[in-house]
Amino acid sequence: MWSEKYRPKNILDLVGNEEARKSLVEWFTKWKKGTKPILLIGPPGIGKTTLANLVAKQFNYDLISLNASDVRNKQNIQEILSPVLGNQTIFGTPMIFIDEVDGVHGRADYGGTEAIIKILKEATVPIVLAANSDLSKKMQSIKKSVQTIRFRPLPPRLLLFYLNKILQAENEKISSDSLMKLVKESRGDIRSMINFAQALVTGYNPPTEKSFEILNVEEGVNAFYKSNSVDEARSILYSLRIDPREKINAFYSSIITSNVNTDDMQKFLQIISSADMLYGKIMKTQQWRLLRYLDAILLGLYGKNLPIRYSKYNLSWPILNRIRWDGAKIKSLVGLFAKDMHVSKSTFSSIYFRFLLFCIKNKKMDLELDESLQEIVQKEIDLIK
Repeated sequence: MWSEKYRPKNILDLVGNEEARKSLVEWFTKWKKGTKPILLIGPPGIGKTTLANLVAKQFNYDLISLNASDVRNKQNIQEILSPVLGNQTIFGTPMIFIDEVDGVHGRADYGGTEAIIKILKEATVPIVLAANSDLSKKMQSIKKSVQTIRFRPLPPRLLLFYLNKILQAENEKISSDSLMKLVKESRGDIRSMINFAQALVTGYNPPTEKSFEILNVEEGVNAFYKSNSVDEARSILYSLRIDPREKINAFYSSIITSNVNTDDMQKFLQIISSADMLYGKIMKTQQWRLLRYLDAILLGLYGKNLPIRYSKYNLSWPILNRIRWDGAKIKSLVGLFAKDMHVSKSTFSSIYFRFLLFCIKNKKMDLELDESLQEIVQKEIDLIK
């Protein structure tokens, strides 16, 4: 991806936030045991993580990184970081970088914030933290133990300058109107702007009034299957920032209405099933960081020159919402069939239930259900047009 290909190789290659960068370099220059750790605060995609990596490299530290959103458990954080404090690694003096530290809060915090604060107060090596926001109560507690450097969204002129350099290097062109639209809708997020620009030059024409983070589903799916390489498809998939359930359903409906061969259809439905199971696990456990793996699974749906285009498969009613609102009877019905078919409840609801109703309506299947469940089934059959 362009965002990785053109990631700055040294501090001077970074754009914007000159004062913030200068402050961090000065902090490293003056650092000694007892110096308060540093907290970098600013919106995503503006270079906080990249800067931390480059500064560690410039000052010859062995960077030990972790994402706080991934290890919210107190024991996990202590096991990873405690051995590092005050010790040399085989690569030299360690530096600790804790990214997305604001991701440890609320019900998801299993002692993680407490463990981080304890480590901050006992710092014997340089510790840098990064956060998108400092508004939560837990972040206020963390801020008492650190110095703070704020990063601002990059101004349009710098974004345009940087993007034009990349386009020139790639020998690609984007119309002036599209360039300005990319810059405006990125809202200072240079990483997302670059990813979106790469998707655009592959043939994806983004909508004009949509949020930068919410792309048109139809155009996104079509661009995915028109991609010339896996890397292009990955860029488009990552830029399709919509509800995960909507994303899974969009690919499912497009695939089952396409003219692909039996082997491909079987392969793609297995991938959709894996994506659905992952999303079900996320909803059940509330481990939202697992969402990063959803796109990696869905990328398996890509193939060059596949005859797949977006198609919305309209169900007679929004089944998943019916499950939420119709109560215990329909839940028990779905649970019963999902268990027998060895699929998740959401998969059965969104994929199989309608076909089951058609079979019953056309007298191709006769089910022995108690009277209350028969009533539910008949009600849904009556809704089929």
